[in-house]
Amino acid sequence: MSRLAERVANAPSTLRWYTARALSHTVHRAALGHLGEGATIVAPRRLQGPDAISIGAHTLIRENSWLATESGGTLSIGANCYIGHDAHLHAIDRVMIGTDCVLADGVFIASTDHDRENRHAVHGTGPIMIGDRVFIGQRAIVLGGVTIGDGATIAAGAVVTRDVPAGAVVAGVPARPLQHPRGQE
Repeated sequence: MSRLAERVANAPSTLRWYTARALSHTVHRAALGHLGEGATIVAPRRLQGPDAISIGAHTLIRENSWLATESGGTLSIGANCYIGHDAHLHAIDRVMIGTDCVLADGVFIASTDHDRENRHAVHGTGPIMIGDRVFIGQRAIVLGGVTIGDGATIAAGAVVTRDVPAGAVVAGVPARPLQHPRGQE
């Protein structure tokens, strides 16, 4: 069995792609709350609470991504989005990602936190709303209770703890504006 697993793991990307497309149109479509036409999930690490996950048309979710909902949370990803390898999206409170968004590899977005008294207990931290045409750089983190406006850019490694206006570019820990939003001085 290990030889078979090794062959699958080292299969050409086209084989993995076509396998993912077949799974997305059968298994994933049946399990998820909604999977839009032409959307593909390539070898996810985990789909937790799949009936509360909605993915728009022509969205691509790359290998090893973890999509999770729990305790009544919902996760909605718009059409024409790209979710990079190893992304982790976790919703106890609602997480909504608009259309035409790009989330680079390793992005972490969570409306959840562990309790300070009982570290095994989790609770919501507020909904996350991400507008259309947003770019979130590699290994960036977006925490609960945040709204990111249309066309914003989040730099690689940034930790977003506050709202980001439309068109803004933010970077750092915690994320701060690098420039004014377009049209504002």
